[in-house]
Amino acid sequence: AGRAWGGRGMEAAAGSCRAPLPARCGLLRGLLLAVLAAGSCQGNSVERKIYIPLNKTAPCVRLLNATHQIGCQSSISGDTGVIHVVEKEEDLNWVLADGPHPPYMILLDGNLFNRRVMLQLKGTSRVSGLAVAVAKPSPPQGFSPGLKCPNDGFGVYSKDYGPQFAHCNTTVWNPVGSGLSYEDFAFPIFLLEDANETQVIKQCYQDHNVPRDGSGPEYPLCAMQLFSHMHAVTSTVTCMRRSSLQSTFSINPEVVCDPLLDYNVWSTLQPINSSGKVDPEKEVIMVATRIDSHSFFWNIAPGAESAVSSFVTHLAVAEALHKVSDVHLLQRNIMFTFFQGETFDYIGSSRMVYDMEKGKFPLSLDNIHSFVELNQVALRNDSILWMHTDPVSRMNESVEVQVRNLLDILSSSSVGASVTLQEAGYSQPLPPSSFQRFLRARHIPGVVLTDHKTAFQNRYYQSMYDTPENIRLQYPEGLSPEETLEYVTDTAKSLAEVATVVARALYRLAGGANNTSAIQADPKTVSRMLYGFLIKMNNSWFQSIIKPDIKGILGDVPQHYVAVSSPVNTTYLVQYVLANLTGTVVNLTREECQNPEKTPSSEKEMYEYAWVQGSLDPNSTTRIPYCVRSTVHLSKALSPAFELKQWGSTEYSTWTESRWKEIRARIFLVASKELEIITLVVGIAILVFSLLATYFINAKADVLFSIPRDPGAVAY
Repeated sequence: AGRAWGGRGMEAAAGSCRAPLPARCGLLRGLLLAVLAAGSCQGNSVERKIYIPLNKTAPCVRLLNATHQIGCQSSISGDTGVIHVVEKEEDLNWVLADGPHPPYMILLDGNLFNRRVMLQLKGTSRVSGLAVAVAKPSPPQGFSPGLKCPNDGFGVYSKDYGPQFAHCNTTVWNPVGSGLSYEDFAFPIFLLEDANETQVIKQCYQDHNVPRDGSGPEYPLCAMQLFSHMHAVTSTVTCMRRSSLQSTFSINPEVVCDPLLDYNVWSTLQPINSSGKVDPEKEVIMVATRIDSHSFFWNIAPGAESAVSSFVTHLAVAEALHKVSDVHLLQRNIMFTFFQGETFDYIGSSRMVYDMEKGKFPLSLDNIHSFVELNQVALRNDSILWMHTDPVSRMNESVEVQVRNLLDILSSSSVGASVTLQEAGYSQPLPPSSFQRFLRARHIPGVVLTDHKTAFQNRYYQSMYDTPENIRLQYPEGLSPEETLEYVTDTAKSLAEVATVVARALYRLAGGANNTSAIQADPKTVSRMLYGFLIKMNNSWFQSIIKPDIKGILGDVPQHYVAVSSPVNTTYLVQYVLANLTGTVVNLTREECQNPEKTPSSEKEMYEYAWVQGSLDPNSTTRIPYCVRSTVHLSKALSPAFELKQWGSTEYSTWTESRWKEIRARIFLVASKELEIITLVVGIAILVFSLLATYFINAKADVLFSIPRDPGAVAY
């Protein structure tokens, strides 16, 4: 029957092939394309049946500085291993010694993700990668993969300036720091962000990989594959040189790393000409804080205590001062500064100092009367906020007088408040702070405010566990997103108190003579900011205060990593929150707002204008946009080392981030080596047989596929 069907088919085909040759080729080409398309669809379907992708993961990536590479990477084709779940240290024995199926891909409980365990795994070839499950609750003993002495070598203390304080000789600021983020791992490490995906992996392990009676499990086994190959190697010097050569000699250059960069956000209480130069006689009080954080995993940087608590307080200070009626009469101006990239050897502050020294910034170092920095301020014991000063510069008599005046004003401003300010001690050095970069350039009177006298109160510094829970941010159950946004938490009230004290002190320091009791930070504003910067960026308030063309920045879970593409979400939002809290709504059309230079009275050199979305109209789904005029500006936060092409600099930050092609993770069942070899051999045999059969059929095609003569066309 088969042959008869084939014969009839061939005859039909022969009949149809009486068409001209090009038409027949076109028909065959179309059939071939249809077959290939069907095969492609079937291949995709087969892949979906074989692999389970892990979509909610965060990789450890490679970062580089002038001398080192840190982080993780996979091989160019990804790394694969049999999954083994490690929930207690005894489970490591199977991976390191007993297991018969190396290399292993470890699913590690978050409580075991520490330096001791990781160095054990780093020292063996039996591990091909790691997936880390988030510990819930956070490890009670604390977890900080950062350094014990953050930004060591890039602050003010050195062998030439306060050598007794250099390298944290007097105070170890981050005693919990393990330095894990600054190790180099030759295998991929991923964070599992979704508990459901973690459970899927564990179930696959339970079904296929659990050792039975002390012996190894039988095939098939559950395996994991991680892809995170990094293009850059060795150091920033090496990768930047390669990228530079590529850009010079290649039509399509392949850049292998990028400098960490973004923008600083700054504004002034009294407007200044941002494109000109401020009179050297005009004094400015500089208020500063950082807005970035970091953790072991890429773009996982909640930074609740290390960054958000301070810059939210700073924003509340700016709002409180702008509400004061006589600020335009103050003897001294106040500059609100938010530095980016401070986690990585003070990128933002070192760049601003550099620009001030080179005359590329409206202000110069001579304009700075004094410096007040808000550092970590949310975890106070007994409501005490500590004032840190630099003991070396205070040896100068004139600096000492100004610092003492600054301390007295701050202390007296806290009288009657629920926050008490105390001096940390004359012999105590400055904690890691942006102020140190300014002191490297000049003896400026200044103070750094923190919630710790010596070591950090924050046990999760530069960690994925520096979350809202770390600063005791709690909401009642059952609230809607809008109710949560407006709910005034105890943390918000506490930070508003700090902002109130600082705002009153700054007013007096700037020459304000009126009673300061009316200067009050708004706890409701602080609540909104904490919700937006720690819980959910995509909320109704943030939606209303940003430009329509950047509404895509509002993701769900806020992260505060500086990154290499700029500005990042945090920078944009700090910029527009500051403009909203300190700016003025002006009666301009959209065209006038977006092109203020065409409006004679706009004073473009003094102000920035932004056309923002506005709130939703209560009776419709449309928004009511408006124009905001403010003194908020951006300035570049790129290390001077890259401007100067001094990639091996020890003066400035040299951090870069490697580029990569793909980041993904998946699990699947893997067969034994024997079965894989048998499958390969059988496949090769079938291939050889197919080639021989094709050759034979092609050689005898004139016999096998000859067209029978038409019986009716007989010649006599």
